Amino acid sequence: MLLTLISAFKVPDLRKRIFFVFGAFSVFIFGLHVYVPGIDREAMAHLFEQGGLLGLLDVFTGGALRKFSILAMGITPYINASIIMQLLTVVIPQIEQLQKEGESGRKVISRYTRYLTIALALVQAVGMTIWLKNAGVITQLDVVHFLRIIITLTAGTAFLMWLGEQITDKGIGNGVSLIIFVGIVARMPTQVAQTISLYQSGGIGISNVLSLMIIAVAIVAGIVYVQQAERRVSVQYTKRIVGRKVYGGQSTYLPLKVNQAGVIPIIFAISILLFPATIAQFVPVPAIRQLASSFNETSWYYNLSYALLVIFFTYFYTAVTFNPVEVADNMKKYGGFVPGIRPGKPTSEYLDRILTRITLLGALFLAFIAVIPSYIISLTHIGTFYLGGTSLLIVVGVALDTVQQIEAQMLMRHYEGFIK
Repeated sequence: MLLTLISAFKVPDLRKRIFFVFGAFSVFIFGLHVYVPGIDREAMAHLFEQGGLLGLLDVFTGGALRKFSILAMGITPYINASIIMQLLTVVIPQIEQLQKEGESGRKVISRYTRYLTIALALVQAVGMTIWLKNAGVITQLDVVHFLRIIITLTAGTAFLMWLGEQITDKGIGNGVSLIIFVGIVARMPTQVAQTISLYQSGGIGISNVLSLMIIAVAIVAGIVYVQQAERRVSVQYTKRIVGRKVYGGQSTYLPLKVNQAGVIPIIFAISILLFPATIAQFVPVPAIRQLASSFNETSWYYNLSYALLVIFFTYFYTAVTFNPVEVADNMKKYGGFVPGIRPGKPTSEYLDRILTRITLLGALFLAFIAVIPSYIISLTHIGTFYLGGTSLLIVVGVALDTVQQIEAQMLMRHYEGFIK
């Protein structure tokens, strides 16, 4: 594998893309340590000791929220905007038509998504600032300081949105997923150091550490297995004579992945779960704020909502990314058919039926991974290392996806790839 990596770096274009990704990571890490002024750091640390959704949100911002840096809101507003635009694509025919217009239509949708991201970022920044003022983290909040914090946080999200798009265009992999990936990985050294310190102080024993390691290995193995699992549908192509040449006549298969949506449902569900807590800061009703604060990973209704959202977004994103009717029409156009199934509508219904069944398995697995973190903490009694199935799924899933994209780039240049 090391020789293959060396071969990959010998390709100028691929080497340039990899270096660009690492350069973007460095900029992101630097932004995590640029703090917003006027914050009581001790009060902020005490706020995070109370637990709740703050710890989960802090994981996906790379610790920026705990430090309250310029990137404290992370990429969440952009993800929410993307969710809204994808939902509107199904509801509003004009936006659906734009999506069908190819590259020009997608550029227009991307521009609308950016505008919506800024609007959502402003709302979230206002809510976060008011919430921190009520919590005593911001001691003095005049109009100038209020506007400065809002503009700074919104600019930080806009910068991450731009950085993610640059990684997607000029690097390798999905830029937004990679930003979340590096945010999770950036916190791991601190979490490992805190766990070691807790062990040395006698707070936990070796059995707790071994249990955590065994659970982590089991979860990673399960994630890799499900991420790589696929249902192969046999496809036969008839022979076609074009001029003096004969085309087709071979047998192949159509791979349908069990987890067609990847890590996107988890990211979407987290963004939706965090949105009510932000809106609750605008409502001056103690009962509503108390309800929002109790909506954390230890409550059963939070875990139930989380699981249902993950299942919904798994089906939703799979439906967006895979169109059985379009696949069946393309197969029919090039003389392909599934043995025993008539081309056209029967083929699309057959593919849709298979995809619905295997997606259920993938959705249930994702839901299980989503709600397991609190149970891991209860079992191992280790709260310093947030080994959530969600974090591992994103880390492993993004890593696999990036390696596969590098593999595709290598195969295009006739190199032997990573995955055998």
